[in-house]
Amino acid sequence: MNRKLRMGMVGGGKDAFIGAIHRLAANMDGLIEVACGALSINPEIAKDSGEMLFLPADRTYLTYDEMIKKESELPADKRIDFVTIVTPNFAHFAPAMMALDHGFHVVIEKPMTFTLDEAKQLQKKVEETGLILCLTHTYAGYPMVKQAKAMVASGVLGKLRKVWVEYPQGWLSKLSEREGNAQAAWRTDPKKSGKSGCMGDIGTHAAHLAEYISGAHISHLCAALNIMVDGRALDDDGAVLLKFDNGAAGVLMASQVAAGEENALKIRVYGEKGGLEWAQHEPNTLLVKWLDQPTQILRAGGNYGDRLSPFATHNCRTPGGHPEGYLEAFGNIYRNFALTVSARIDGKEPTKEMLDFPSTKEGVRGMAFIDNVVASAASDMKWTEYQL
Repeated sequence: MNRKLRMGMVGGGKDAFIGAIHRLAANMDGLIEVACGALSINPEIAKDSGEMLFLPADRTYLTYDEMIKKESELPADKRIDFVTIVTPNFAHFAPAMMALDHGFHVVIEKPMTFTLDEAKQLQKKVEETGLILCLTHTYAGYPMVKQAKAMVASGVLGKLRKVWVEYPQGWLSKLSEREGNAQAAWRTDPKKSGKSGCMGDIGTHAAHLAEYISGAHISHLCAALNIMVDGRALDDDGAVLLKFDNGAAGVLMASQVAAGEENALKIRVYGEKGGLEWAQHEPNTLLVKWLDQPTQILRAGGNYGDRLSPFATHNCRTPGGHPEGYLEAFGNIYRNFALTVSARIDGKEPTKEMLDFPSTKEGVRGMAFIDNVVASAASDMKWTEYQL
């Protein structure tokens, strides 16, 4: 292709957090430009946000349906290629389905939908249309996460035995949803967030990371959910025992009331011969712990192609020693999606490295994780068989 992909954004106006992150990530490699947006349900904020992004007035829309309909009527050399949806959970499904119905690819925040049934409908629509949907499970974009996945898949650790994944945050240690915190307000509202709070918000990230790196699927679980802050409507803390379909056992912990913690996502995976450890606070490092030799330290770097997997080096932007973090990982998700869409437009076959981004399969499993955790927490049974 000799042009950038054109993106239309739903949500993400000047009063939002994640919209700006998406725009930075999309712009990082010069492959994408924001061409239009329905940036807020508040008309004034929508217009102001469009002006701040230098969007034409006639492509600053007040509703997503207006945007999708009008963009689909534009000539092929003007209209958008895909829609990015960065609204709260309850407002994911309708714009995503409409975008697919009008021939647009989709990028969407996680969790993919509000319910498991909606997720299955989106998956079916993607299969019917042949369009591409990218789910922004950001942590799968880190090079050393991809290195960990490649090492597990290669068998160097032997048969997998144990997966520990933890995701503590402290930002909801107070009843912030009643103190004017807009992010806390919608995330703790069952009508906007869904049937789970903490597990739906960050537990899904932890579960996805566990399945992504291990290459296995959760088959059974035993969950406990807690509301630790009086007056809160949804869980803000929880723990889950896991069984995987390859025989491995696991533990998942997620909490948003771990006072003092920022975003301390961490995973450890152990096989017969050794283990791996990766932490989001130090994302350029992967610890490799061997049964019969000292711990090995692997570092991210585009110049380490002789020791890292092609999937890791494909997602490294700089030589070793130049830190890459959250924004770059987010950018990797967008870049791989953009390269895949561009290859499709050119009639070419995307590489395996390009195709390495979460899609509807992960979206359905994420919604199933929420349903299964909530059901297990409400059950007297020790183990609940994982249902899709």
